[in-house]
Amino acid sequence: MGCDCETCIAKYLLSLFNFLFFIIGTTVLGVGIWLAADKSSFIALLKMVENEQLEHFTQPAVIEQLAYILIVIGSIMFFLSFLGYCGAIRESQCLLTTYGIFLLIILVLEIAAGGLAAAYKDRAKLETKNYLQSTITKYYSSNDNQNADAVTLMWNILMSEMSCCGVDDYKDFNLSDKWVQTKGNRIIPESCCVLSGPFEPRDKNCPYSPSEANSFYKTGCYNALIDWILLHRNIVISVGIGLAVFQLFAIFLAFCLCKSIDKYRGMRL
Repeated sequence: MGCDCETCIAKYLLSLFNFLFFIIGTTVLGVGIWLAADKSSFIALLKMVENEQLEHFTQPAVIEQLAYILIVIGSIMFFLSFLGYCGAIRESQCLLTTYGIFLLIILVLEIAAGGLAAAYKDRAKLETKNYLQSTITKYYSSNDNQNADAVTLMWNILMSEMSCCGVDDYKDFNLSDKWVQTKGNRIIPESCCVLSGPFEPRDKNCPYSPSEANSFYKTGCYNALIDWILLHRNIVISVGIGLAVFQLFAIFLAFCLCKSIDKYRGMRL
């Protein structure tokens, strides 16, 4: 198709962006499928790297759940970038329109979610807190449990990084049957303690006799997370705006290219 400068720029920018995302999406999808199909080789690979943090990711349950997450994310990226890249390269109005509509739907859903969260702020806070509590109640287990899943690991990382314990405080863990059955004499998980290493309490008695000096057992992660977001709100807002602008730019390029193709075909007729 003979095209003007603006159309060529739109075509090749759209192709370049989507080619990059296609490569990333394919890689993420491939890793997810690999983890789901062959956990043992991945575990062996991680164990070759001498890193205490990575050891926590060698649990089969963690790898299995991580695999499903990667497959979902990779599939979405693969599908959208495939539509955008093939649509731009082949100058297909059908593929470009489908690509633009999908991006537009995602953008509208993101804006709607943000608007509803702002309009019903108290309800959104309550639902978020309830959801966090449900993940502890349903899934959280002892830190040294060999069958610990990804939710337990994520909570341990969150608590150790943000110096907090549970959603509101350490009492939240008493609602988890898995934790109650595996905790032994512990009152709090090791991740709620002041740490000297990866999930290693500085005070060895901390899990059994927590205090404000050796742990964060009275500091809830929900408030800690809110405080972190408020502290970094400019970064959070900038990332959100940047993502929205990028999506709008991709939508704009897709529909501009569609219009140029339609105009060119009209001129030929």
